[in-house]
Amino acid sequence: MNFSRRQFLTSTIIGGGLIALGSQCLPSLATTNSVKIPPLREISMGENLFNPLSLLRNFDYGIAKSENGRKIREFTLTAHSSKIQLNTALDFVSWNVDNRVPAPTLRVTEGELIRIIFNNQDGHSHTLHFHGIHPADMDGVTPVKHGESFIYEFEAKPFGVHLYHCHIPPVTRHVSKGLYGMLIIDPIKPRPPADEMLLVMGGYDIDNDGKNDIYAFNGIPNFYRDYPIPIYQHQLIRLYVLNMIEFETAVTFHLHGNMFQVYPTGMTLKPSYATDVITMGVAERHILEFSYDYKGKFMFHPHQDHIAEQGCMGNFEVIAS
Repeated sequence: MNFSRRQFLTSTIIGGGLIALGSQCLPSLATTNSVKIPPLREISMGENLFNPLSLLRNFDYGIAKSENGRKIREFTLTAHSSKIQLNTALDFVSWNVDNRVPAPTLRVTEGELIRIIFNNQDGHSHTLHFHGIHPADMDGVTPVKHGESFIYEFEAKPFGVHLYHCHIPPVTRHVSKGLYGMLIIDPIKPRPPADEMLLVMGGYDIDNDGKNDIYAFNGIPNFYRDYPIPIYQHQLIRLYVLNMIEFETAVTFHLHGNMFQVYPTGMTLKPSYATDVITMGVAERHILEFSYDYKGKFMFHPHQDHIAEQGCMGNFEVIAS
């Protein structure tokens, strides 16, 4: 059978899963902060070292420490090069953190001291540049060479949804290869209980021509289209959304069959407005909150159709609580 370039790049999961070289078992979570979490399926991920279903609700709180009366959250992150199986026909050598795209979602509380021990085991120089407020020597623009380490340390502020990424020129190339992740700084007074999850939009330039060929939520194209995200009817969903698609001026995020409340950059405790489509430039991010009245499958995707059709497509499956 002959495939066009587009068909080849967007061909995806066949026969219920990727080529199986091993399986990753996912836990069934009962409750989190009195919120019910639907059980997750076991899915064979082939050569991949991460699973987008487990990434959805995977927040890294680091190691809690206390030094001189100051609360510290300590994280260890390592840069690698590793192959990602994007679909049954296509592999991509990514530059990443901890062998996953996106990188771990770091989560702290405002006012805590963040300490990140960054080890570079990749063959290229890399950095970690954090969005937010920090001293100049913690800005993550000084290269960390292969085999070297650097410790980033700064106070967590302000509360909101932030991000981190490599800042080695050409930055667009380092980011599009997979070196990006989310940093959530919670307010001191916690937000109301909700089923919390994250969606990071990314693109892959397969042939290095400065244009994306395929797109994804949480690393793997069309994953949530083929494996819908189960959520409970009438339960509050808190979605942390980040746009890291390089080579595109802006993208949108659209939710079917519903409206969502928007907390711009996660820096407000009350929503600013409600809509069903939001526009984000590169590195822009928000908290979106919603719940579904009706059961069934509901799509989410960018409203740029070519981006959705080339991998950035998913479904929520609303089930009875």
